[in-house]
Amino acid sequence: MIGSLQCVVLDCSDVLELARFYRGLLGGTVNRPDPRWSLDDDWATLHLRTGLVLCFQRVEDYRPPRWPDPTRPQQFHLDLDVKDLDQARQQVLALGATLLDPGDATRRWHVYADPAGHPFCLLEE
Repeated sequence: MIGSLQCVVLDCSDVLELARFYRGLLGGTVNRPDPRWSLDDDWATLHLRTGLVLCFQRVEDYRPPRWPDPTRPQQFHLDLDVKDLDQARQQVLALGATLLDPGDATRRWHVYADPAGHPFCLLEE
């Protein structure tokens, strides 16, 4: 092993907006004091119960990905298991997500974008 995952960093234009969105989706604590990072207008964190940390970095002139447009690729995405796909849909839309692909009757997963445009998938367990 060369190293271990410290955090996952998402670029965006508004770090607190995106941290709060993911707190609503995954739980956790926004901007918990941590000596590894300085928290400011350009950097926010979300510490999850699992120990994973999501970080949010402000980027000037941020250009969100456009799924599935290869000229503005998604760069990465999160897959999240949910117990009830229909209930989860209502919840993520209320948080500010945008539905990108509703799937169909044979495919029990949907593709959404967070408020900064990063795609993520909800998959029914």
